[in-house]
Amino acid sequence: MEPGTDNSKKLLTEELVRRFSRRGARRARLRRAVQVLLWLGVVQTAALGKRAVDILAAALIGTLFLPLAFPLWLWSKGHGQGLVRKARLGRWAVPYQEWELSIPRTGVGRIALMAHLNALPALWNVLRGDMSLVGPRSVAPGEVSMAEHLVRRRHNVRPGLVCLWWIRQRANIAYGTEAESDAEYVDTRTVKGDLAIVLRALPAMLYGEGIASASDEVAILGMRIDNLTMDETLDRLMEWVGGDTPRQLCFLNADCMNVAFRNTRYREVINHADLTVADGIGLKLAGKILRRDIRQNVNGTDLFPRLCAALEEHGGSVFLLGAKPGVADAVADWIRERHPAARIAGTRNGYFTPEEEPEVVRQVAESGAQLLLVAFGAPRQDLWVAENLSRLGVRAAMGVGGLFDFYSGRIPRAPVWMREIGMEWVYRLIQEPRRMWRRYLVGNVVFLWRVLAQRLREG
Repeated sequence: MEPGTDNSKKLLTEELVRRFSRRGARRARLRRAVQVLLWLGVVQTAALGKRAVDILAAALIGTLFLPLAFPLWLWSKGHGQGLVRKARLGRWAVPYQEWELSIPRTGVGRIALMAHLNALPALWNVLRGDMSLVGPRSVAPGEVSMAEHLVRRRHNVRPGLVCLWWIRQRANIAYGTEAESDAEYVDTRTVKGDLAIVLRALPAMLYGEGIASASDEVAILGMRIDNLTMDETLDRLMEWVGGDTPRQLCFLNADCMNVAFRNTRYREVINHADLTVADGIGLKLAGKILRRDIRQNVNGTDLFPRLCAALEEHGGSVFLLGAKPGVADAVADWIRERHPAARIAGTRNGYFTPEEEPEVVRQVAESGAQLLLVAFGAPRQDLWVAENLSRLGVRAAMGVGGLFDFYSGRIPRAPVWMREIGMEWVYRLIQEPRRMWRRYLVGNVVFLWRVLAQRLREG
């Protein structure tokens, strides 16, 4: 073959490669452009759908409640109050004036405020496009710092009459920050999701305000409760882990109170524990009935991942004791996967005889664990910790009930939306009706009856 022929083939090949490369680049650019247009179309469709729902819902609610809103306005006006406008920041931090009905906090006014009828005039802001039915809480100029990234994200959408933070505060599970809750909404918002939030807001209205300015310690049915938030409880535990004195934490829910009402020894353990925290929606309702607000639902299941993160950060160690064979080991695997720097000192199932108990105590003591989690169920776990605390060699110990079952994957936990409306107990009842029916269907009624009886005695 002649040299000239080889050179021609080489040139032709290079030219074809360049041409096809240019065509490929054009196809890639065209593909990207189409994808952007489709994405913009979806976003626009979603935005238009949300706006249409806002307009229709605001018009419908306004029409339904107009016969009630008008006399309420006249009554408020007769008491020197009425319609007011408040400066707020809307989408893109654009200022607007939000309408509200100023209502006297007495008699009829208190009921109207509990039903949030004072927010009815803000439906006009929804119709105007200043607000949405669902979105981050409306804030006044200067109320939040725009220097924070999460805070700025809240202004990517219109503020709403209802928000996730509002619901979680009333269910006492607002463990993070408002900015984090707003960012979660902005990232996951859909028309269907908005509808779900509105439905969850209805039962949340019954729970009253969220974290209140309440006493540091309250008593319900003769049992002492340290009225702490989740973060405060975690801080206290980490102080103990780094200390020298062994201490006990008890979680107190409605079922525990029913048991302690009959079991004198258990009641003594609760009242003399170094820390006893309120667990569950039942305690929040009891606090409302007795006018002793519970600041937050501090339950072991929500505390656990935060505790593991704190142990990882500070290099702490934990021993897992309890549940069926293999369950504690599965929880240890969960910790290793998500918090590898948190040291697991040891694991042991909860099935041992009284004769084997000294060996179990020795195993925990020799492990060098700073923290012990015991999953025997109440009241056995708390009684066992109180009896053996001085011999366990740990700095902090607490009974955690069914926590191991959740984090081992043996039993799924209730979805967030059920926890937000205080109905996690219903989910547990559906999962194990034969074991849980007496605790929830009978126990909850007995507990509330006892609380009401205490309220009547106190006047």
